[in-house]
Amino acid sequence: MNRTVLWIVFVIAAAAQGASPYAGTQYPPELRPLKHEGRAAHLAAELLARYHYKGIAVNSAFSEKIFDEYVKSLDSEKLFFVQDDIDRLHGYRTRLGDAVLKEDLSVPFAIFNLYRRRATERFAFARSLLGKGFDFQKIESYQYAREKAAWPKTESEMRELWRKRVKNDWLRLKLAAKDDKSIIEILGKRYDNFLKRIRRVKSEDAFQTFMNAYTTAIEPHTNYMGPRAAVEFDISMRLSLVGIGAVLAEKDDYTTIRELVPGGPAARSGQLKIGDRILAVAQGEGGAMTDILGWPLGDSVGLIRGAPNTVVVLDVLPAGVGPDSKRNRVSLVRKKISLEARAAKASVRSVGDGKAIGRVGVISLPSFYEDFAARRRGDPNYRSASRDVQRLLDKFKADKIDSVLIDLRNNGGGSLAEAIALTGLFIDKGPVVQQRNASGEINVESDTQAGLAWDGPLGVLINGGSASASEIFAAAIQDYGRGVIIGEPSFGKGTVQTVVDLDRVAKTGKPQFGELKMTVAQFFRINGGTTQLRGVQPDILFPARFDAKSSGESRFDNALPWAQVKTADYSPAGDLKDRLSTLSALHRARVSTDKDFLTLQEDIAEFRRQREKDRISLNEAERRRERDAQEARLRSRKSQPHPGDYADAAGGEHAPVKDVALQDDGLQPNERNLAKELAAEKVRKNAKDILLNEALNILGDEVELLRTGARLASRVKPESLQVPQ
Repeated sequence: MNRTVLWIVFVIAAAAQGASPYAGTQYPPELRPLKHEGRAAHLAAELLARYHYKGIAVNSAFSEKIFDEYVKSLDSEKLFFVQDDIDRLHGYRTRLGDAVLKEDLSVPFAIFNLYRRRATERFAFARSLLGKGFDFQKIESYQYAREKAAWPKTESEMRELWRKRVKNDWLRLKLAAKDDKSIIEILGKRYDNFLKRIRRVKSEDAFQTFMNAYTTAIEPHTNYMGPRAAVEFDISMRLSLVGIGAVLAEKDDYTTIRELVPGGPAARSGQLKIGDRILAVAQGEGGAMTDILGWPLGDSVGLIRGAPNTVVVLDVLPAGVGPDSKRNRVSLVRKKISLEARAAKASVRSVGDGKAIGRVGVISLPSFYEDFAARRRGDPNYRSASRDVQRLLDKFKADKIDSVLIDLRNNGGGSLAEAIALTGLFIDKGPVVQQRNASGEINVESDTQAGLAWDGPLGVLINGGSASASEIFAAAIQDYGRGVIIGEPSFGKGTVQTVVDLDRVAKTGKPQFGELKMTVAQFFRINGGTTQLRGVQPDILFPARFDAKSSGESRFDNALPWAQVKTADYSPAGDLKDRLSTLSALHRARVSTDKDFLTLQEDIAEFRRQREKDRISLNEAERRRERDAQEARLRSRKSQPHPGDYADAAGGEHAPVKDVALQDDGLQPNERNLAKELAAEKVRKNAKDILLNEALNILGDEVELLRTGARLASRVKPESLQVPQ
């Protein structure tokens, strides 16, 4: 380490030690970069410079972007650093890129250590306020949305910000009918848990945070994944893992069973149930037990998973008993677990009324998954989204379904090959998407399989969470005139990523470098446009809770621009223009009198109004008036709650309103009783899905239109026959 870097680290450490708000703060031990992390960072930087779609020059300007992304990732709401910290760090803005190339991560780690110290101070200060109480008659407010706020100038200003933050936490619980003793207990445990999490952070966590700042400084969808994150990504793509078949959660320092996977070793054993807590884990019969109480969930999961057909032994504290109660020793043989909850699912819904009843087959697709490894080794039964959907379509045809709806809401994408294959199920051979690489070369990716799995009426339901591969599929279906696109404008991600195994490149022999997800191309629709920034615009538009500027691709400062290339050589499968005019008019007429849809629109308007605010009152009387008005509005409804029924809990989360108080309970997810949490999830799952129901109505209209032709169109007033723009 040279003298300059030594001086930098010394200055940061000195600043941290000199700024402690009070004596007695217990700081976590400082983290230091591991040797292989510097090598991994350098290798990633070289690959990015050579192969990334967007040209990269590692200079002072790029280093400043890295710095800004890094600080934002550590303290996006400006709750930890003060302006003096930022001023002290300013001299390092232009040096972070050079630190990577020199494999010297001392400065990034020193910044991370300063963040940990500041976070420790803030939560320790929050903890110290609980014995003092608050004056809730005072007229003051708390600014909870702080991303665009200025850094607190002084420690005194930061303490005042945290006083209000804690006061808001207290008031939320007070409004939820908690007494002072319970509030002190809940918040004390909450802040202690934050302090524990800060202390449990490891070098690999700091490294991944910094490397993601480096990669996202280039553009939003280039990411670094450490070894553990890489494993989780691979699991999400192949929809399988080797383990015991239990969904685990961290609850009060316990690794707790949240769900048992049907048919998995845990469920078949009959020895485990929801709410059981795993205290220790051993590898094999007679293996030494490792105590995992208080461990991060990822570390506990890493011990419980393993190779297929091996034995894992669990020391289990049964659900509902005290910590000193008798434990159970459970031995399980690890097996391959299929994650069916994340796979394509089908249902059949009846639509229409009277004699004109149609049946729509709905396929919900959470992601474009594909088992890459199984496909590479030639496994004829490898798992993929398009294969699963084809099986479901075959069943729909056997059941003589009238129409199919593909629900891609919140499908963030996945395999490009799967997007092409899925499109091929609904078109005969032809181009699906165009790709332009960093050299400007354009390749047309096509479906080469003759024939269609489904040639009947088709709808695609999308929203602002539908991205990447979802947009490729929806855009192709729209350009071919093959189906009706319904819903909200999609996310607007028009870039293609490839995943590079850094260990394979470096030939390390063992997983330690992680993986790099790197943007290598931009994709374009076959009509020549791109979904980048603009997304896919539905043929029939639904109201959206979020606008593109706050939740889509356009919110990123360094997103790639919109562009256009030549149209690919393709022939539309149909022309839906006239049909869309009628369907749009029927949709507008129906929702104008549909009570549930009108209520949803009111909820969305209220949600957007709340989002425009960045602060909330800390006066109890005022907050009670606001809460009572909201409860009165919600109680006036006779219909059951639906996805539009959300209370925007400032400083908290968006909670379903069907609760004791119909409002914010003041708790965070890991603080709620597991049984109540699962019951609330069941309520949400079974709630009326108004947008899906209307999409089904639209497809029902289409089925009737195709059956009756002009008779249905004649029911629509001529002036309403307008395609929404």
